[in-house]
Amino acid sequence: MRPRPSAERSSPARWRQVLLPFLLSLFRGALPDQIRYSIPEELAKNSVVGNLAKDLGLSVRDLPARKLRVSAEKEYFTVNPESGDLLVSDRIDREQICGKKPLCILDFDTVAENPLNIFHVAVIVQDINDNTPLFKQNNIDLKIGESTKPGKTFPLDPALDSDAGPNSLQRYHLNDNEHFDLIEKQAPDGRKYPELVLKHSLDREEQNLHQLVLTAVDGGDPPQSGTAQIQIQVTDANDNAPVFIQDVYKVSLQEGVPLGFSVLQVMATDQDEGVNAEITYSFHHVDELVEKFFNLDKRTGEITTKDNFDFEIANSYTLSVEAKDHGDLAAYCSIQVEILDENDCAPEMVITSVFTPLPEDSPPGTVIALIKTRDRDSGENGEVYCRILGKAEFILKSYSKNYYKLVTDGPLDREENPEYNITIMATDRGKPPLSSSINITLHIADVNDNAPVFEQVFYLVHIAENNPPGASIAQV
Repeated sequence: MRPRPSAERSSPARWRQVLLPFLLSLFRGALPDQIRYSIPEELAKNSVVGNLAKDLGLSVRDLPARKLRVSAEKEYFTVNPESGDLLVSDRIDREQICGKKPLCILDFDTVAENPLNIFHVAVIVQDINDNTPLFKQNNIDLKIGESTKPGKTFPLDPALDSDAGPNSLQRYHLNDNEHFDLIEKQAPDGRKYPELVLKHSLDREEQNLHQLVLTAVDGGDPPQSGTAQIQIQVTDANDNAPVFIQDVYKVSLQEGVPLGFSVLQVMATDQDEGVNAEITYSFHHVDELVEKFFNLDKRTGEITTKDNFDFEIANSYTLSVEAKDHGDLAAYCSIQVEILDENDCAPEMVITSVFTPLPEDSPPGTVIALIKTRDRDSGENGEVYCRILGKAEFILKSYSKNYYKLVTDGPLDREENPEYNITIMATDRGKPPLSSSINITLHIADVNDNAPVFEQVFYLVHIAENNPPGASIAQV
């Protein structure tokens, strides 16, 4: 859904914020500051974010020589080579990029050549109200025993709204009725979910069916809403509902646990006898990821793993389990599963610039290549350091958090070595550490640094008399 045009969007100066518009050169060894912009999501392709060249202090007439460009894994932006404007080049969907994060920032680098500079740019993506709150089920069926006492609560399926901040889901409300109220609860992950509260006793003989309308409203301007129909069937008395031993369980799992690993076993008890005391366990209003990674034994309540976890994709899961007896009375508990990171991602290196061939008279400290590193693990598992294997003629210098410069460490002589194959290894600080390597081939360009030299400084030649003209007398 494309955002509606507004005065704020039609005047870029009103929503664009530029901080620290000048960056020091890479060769001065200083840590560059970051240029910041702010844009709404879903801008049209080729929309202008800001004049990057001007904000970096670059002259427009120098742009063809400087070759200003964006360096990013996914290029949502490009630079106009003539004007230096930073342009939107791909669809920017805040919900797809950042999910529910309160602050959505696209970090990337821009590279200018001749001389080489690295500039860090951050674009804050502002949310627009382009998603409507939706219930997973449009029709909710409940069975409530006529002996249920007022004050009993019944958790309902929460509505889902992909927007963030004020545009996300803000409140629920229930249509006016005699028997039920609505309260809002908040899960540990911040999501709001509704609970139905019985405020007056039910009489099956008087009315055995109640129909309600549940509405979810977001905080947009104007607000958007979604509804679900609740149908409540009043059942005959079943005196005791199941009760969980704990309302909330907390579990930590290593991301490398094998399939079928036992997470925990939930347990509920029921004071009734016979079939009314027989309990069946099931997941209650969980998303697809939970059902992908976890199994629940409906008879024993044991939860086991059914797929491999990846900390880099998700580091926690919230499971809700329902325990229901044969009289359709139910209890609910929540399981919070934390995934612990393992060192399962090797460091990655990307060569962003290589300067080859290199003149042989280049002074020590000349930049040969610019290398970017990353590791998708967290903590020490994601901390990367680089080193050169052999080749004393070159050294690596750390630059700007995850960048390294490969520079010369002494004079070069093409006549002695016209080509170098340089191997760089990146290693993380995990236990055990993981490594990866790349190879850079550097060609040395010739300069006129050698004068002609005779094989001998002095030649003594003997010749016979009477030689004809043109006769060879010696070779030097």
